[in-house]
Amino acid sequence: MATSLLALLDDIATLLDDISVMTKVAAKKTAGVLGDDLALNAHQITGVNPDRELPVVWAVAKGSFKNKAILVPSALLISAFIPSLIIILLIIGGAFLCYEGFEKIIEKFLYHHVKDKIIAADIVNNPIILEKDKINGAIRTDFILSAEIIVITLGTVSNMVFMNQVLVLISISILMTVGVYGLVAGIVKLDDLGLHIVRKSIKHSFKYKIGRFILNLAPYLMKLLAVLGTIAMFMVGGSIIAHNIPIFAQFSHDIIHFFESNIANISFLNIIISSSIDLIFGFIIGAAVFLIVELIKKIIKK
Repeated sequence: MATSLLALLDDIATLLDDISVMTKVAAKKTAGVLGDDLALNAHQITGVNPDRELPVVWAVAKGSFKNKAILVPSALLISAFIPSLIIILLIIGGAFLCYEGFEKIIEKFLYHHVKDKIIAADIVNNPIILEKDKINGAIRTDFILSAEIIVITLGTVSNMVFMNQVLVLISISILMTVGVYGLVAGIVKLDDLGLHIVRKSIKHSFKYKIGRFILNLAPYLMKLLAVLGTIAMFMVGGSIIAHNIPIFAQFSHDIIHFFESNIANISFLNIIISSSIDLIFGFIIGAAVFLIVELIKKIIKK
């Protein structure tokens, strides 16, 4: 009896150790997507009433958990029965991300050409509509990024037994969601932290200067994240398509090989070149999808 119990405990310890190791490996492989996820979600939540920032982050985090609750079993089922469908769904998701990124640029510079002014005014003037719009947009974006994280993780654990795959996927889903939205909550409340330090410190003291620095930094950081968030949409979407459609993958490989052979084989430079290719791919795809969608809208109206 005692021997059987010890053997069981040893098996559980081994299982947990395997899951822990593979979760770490998956976390490393999805670190790039995590950075994009952070920038995108912090960007999506900007513009919300300061008193509602944390409730909005919490609403998006709950939506993210629901996304992963749908994606984890779906990915396992698709992987088991129709593995080729995962790539197709990823490409569609990547194209949608590029489209959303391009739409944001159009809305920024040519808003009246793509959106009805009355609807735009209603969104801006009604905080409830604005908040719901922000939450829904963030959850949609999270769905695609979560899908990429889960597919990358699934590829990492493909050689493990089914139950281990499930446990690693659940672990990485919880870890990523808590990590991303914990950091997003910290970023959006950074200005409140600076204001609190300023109010609690003596004027012109070192602590006061730190508070003022944080307070002045916060709006610039949010603006930077807004730009990085849009860039991340193109980079993630472009990367998904560039690496999963053979003709684009070969074109990307040829450009990188040209730079390695004729200019310099430097790891950091190669990363920049690869990211730039993904960004350009993403922008072109976003523009193409946007034009198709607008054309379809005009045909439907007619």
